[in-house]
Amino acid sequence: MKFKLLITIILFSLVAVQKAPAQGYKIKTIVIDPGHGGRKPGASGSFSKEKDIALKVALKLGALLNDEMPEIKVIFTRKTDVDVDLYKRAEIANEANADLFISIHCNSMPPGNKHIKGVETLVAGSHRLKEQDAAIRENADIKLEKNYKSKYDGYDPSNPSSFILFSLLKNTFRDKSIKFAKLIQNSYIKRDERMSRGVKEQGVLVLQRCGMPAVLTEVGFISNTEEEKYINSQNGQNEIASSILEAIKTYKKNIEVK
Repeated sequence: MKFKLLITIILFSLVAVQKAPAQGYKIKTIVIDPGHGGRKPGASGSFSKEKDIALKVALKLGALLNDEMPEIKVIFTRKTDVDVDLYKRAEIANEANADLFISIHCNSMPPGNKHIKGVETLVAGSHRLKEQDAAIRENADIKLEKNYKSKYDGYDPSNPSSFILFSLLKNTFRDKSIKFAKLIQNSYIKRDERMSRGVKEQGVLVLQRCGMPAVLTEVGFISNTEEEKYINSQNGQNEIASSILEAIKTYKKNIEVK
């Protein structure tokens, strides 16, 4: 194990101790991360791109937070169509000492599976071979970054063994991340009657580098004709943002110690 990675693990462990719930604990800062951006469009549908949908939903969520929970500071990893490196997204959250990290994405399936639809929310976790496809797809963006091997301590998104080292960074926040992810999924189902694909633990790099509870929510399949229309519509985006907001409210209520 590289010395740099060992130091990182120690630092993250210290952060975990400092962030343990204590009397008077409050959620003060939330980082919203619109997936992809700029020259990294993410998945493409018949008429839209993941990066654009993610940004629109993220901005709507931020606006709702500002209106209904003004006591919380909202930070975006991007607010326009720009390229933000994956390591930088997590760095923004860590430097802000954020209490929650929410990454917004769209799902996609190859030809022959375009009937598949639904919402799912990912949390960082150790990998099983059969679960690697989505994580490798999300992490593949780092190959477009200059000197990505040095930035990510030799991490290779096509090598499953790389996930093992980074999975150590998220153990402390696993339970809270899962609880929050379940609240998001339940909100989608009960409020919007969406089809749920559940909460999954996967080796998504941007989550594993965050020193706080973190989720990546896939708001729908851009490859599905019906869902592509929904996640591009004003009504659909408003419903998605509102459902995430309700999950935040419930999570905040449950975790804060009076």
